[in-house]
Amino acid sequence: MGKIAFVFSGQGAQYSGMGKALYESSPAAKAVFDMADGIRPGTSRQCFEGTMEELTRTVNTQPCVFTADLAAARALLEAGVQPDCAAGFSLGEIAALAFAGVLSDEDAFKLVCRRGELMDKAAKENPGAMAAVMKLPPETVEEICAAFGSTYPVNYNSPAQTVVATTTENAEAFCEAVKKAGGRAKLLPVSGAFHSPFMADAAAGLAEYIRDVGFADPKIPVYSDFTAKPYEGDYRELVRAQVESPVRWQSIIEDMAAQGVDTFIEVGVGKTLQGLIKRILPDAEALKCETPEEAQAICAACRAE
Repeated sequence: MGKIAFVFSGQGAQYSGMGKALYESSPAAKAVFDMADGIRPGTSRQCFEGTMEELTRTVNTQPCVFTADLAAARALLEAGVQPDCAAGFSLGEIAALAFAGVLSDEDAFKLVCRRGELMDKAAKENPGAMAAVMKLPPETVEEICAAFGSTYPVNYNSPAQTVVATTTENAEAFCEAVKKAGGRAKLLPVSGAFHSPFMADAAAGLAEYIRDVGFADPKIPVYSDFTAKPYEGDYRELVRAQVESPVRWQSIIEDMAAQGVDTFIEVGVGKTLQGLIKRILPDAEALKCETPEEAQAICAACRAE
């Protein structure tokens, strides 16, 4: 086995009951949930019992998914699996920063709560839509976007999947243009046009918020969604810019592989990143960890190598 990367999931895969099994079985995971409840009472209840309507509101989604992600990573570390590097998709990047010690758990959680509030506000004031484009290379998607106003590639997920942010007025016409180009587009059930200029106000608000937040050097390399490279330079600017800039997920995974990573473990909610990694690197080991059983199986596999 080569190097191991922990990858932290973003919002979109949330579900009622997330993290509960780890909370009940892992002291390290429970400590994360307890921390979240101490700052934002009711976070655990939302994770374990919240309705989907409740969990899909950005102001709830972000703190809940962050908590489930970080709890899964800490449970896996507690079980004996130590990663060599980390990355997170959008929201997941903040959990990766907490795991790597760049932010304290408390500061990271507070930041996520504020981030969710700002993005929710920006989405309401600057309405937009998002569509996942399949079966077309990113370059073609960029060309189609250029033909529309206020339409941007925002998630470079894999060689054949790019997510686009656009206006609600352009959404249907954009999807039709993708179809004419030989691709397939699916409108996403999201509340805003994230990682685009639609989020400029949220990015500005976040810059103001994090001005007095303490950042430390990472204990392991953490990749930035904004640069697709490990964190260096102005950490606050990387956190700010990520909100209104594309997530360069494919480049992150390819760079990790170039540095010797051959095992990727999605920690937290769902298996979206696991699927994307298999499309980017078909020969890589892509695993997921969101239950005690999965944590123990991964630990046993790592010990067997």
